[in-house]
Amino acid sequence: MVVGRSSISDQPRSEAENQRYYDTFAAQYEAHRHDGYHRWLDTRTVSLLDPLVRGRETLEVGCGTGLLLKEVHGLAARARGIDLSDGMLDHARRRGLDVVQGSATALPFDDHAFDVVYSFKVLAHVPDLRTAFSEMTRVCRPGGRLVLELYNKRSARYWIRKLRAPGAVGQDTDEQDVFTRFYDEAELRDMLPPGVTVERIEGLRVATVLPQVFRLPAVGPAWAGLEDLLSRSPLRRFAGFLVLVLRKG
Repeated sequence: MVVGRSSISDQPRSEAENQRYYDTFAAQYEAHRHDGYHRWLDTRTVSLLDPLVRGRETLEVGCGTGLLLKEVHGLAARARGIDLSDGMLDHARRRGLDVVQGSATALPFDDHAFDVVYSFKVLAHVPDLRTAFSEMTRVCRPGGRLVLELYNKRSARYWIRKLRAPGAVGQDTDEQDVFTRFYDEAELRDMLPPGVTVERIEGLRVATVLPQVFRLPAVGPAWAGLEDLLSRSPLRRFAGFLVLVLRKG
């Protein structure tokens, strides 16, 4: 039973409201992302992307401050990013990254412009997911890959988010101020546009209930190793984050 307000809000917001939320979030977004749990998660994400993006033209949808994009920039032939929030993009621009402001549901790029299109920590907050999937497929070249991360309804993380109170994002916003949805694998497959096939489904954060465990001396590295093992096991289907690796025909 949910007590009080949940940290999951299924109420769609306008793009202007979403932009304001992320502009507010931008100032503190990287505060705890360079070590512990977030550092492990970003490292695992880059290792997943590495063989797919190396030497290719790529687009990150929802690039935020550019934490992943700066890593892909060193691997890809060309790495571009797009984000709704100009506040987030200010940080990416200061990193010298090739970024543009825009929406995941109306990408300002030509058809077949990229070899690889990827998105992490973003699509769970896009109400019109079918359109976002369609747009990312449109700008991907035939034979190219789409790497799309969504929040998993069949995970411990879902129940943690559902039962706990919303966390603060800024002085006057919290997690209830942005649309968030968790999906199961069947729902995601049903929303994929024609012409793409699922090559595989990866999973990140299988057993972690409290991210703070990654900061504990000795325990943290061992726990990271456990999560790495679980992400390669059948239990990855119960991970907090599902990563769909798709191929465009």
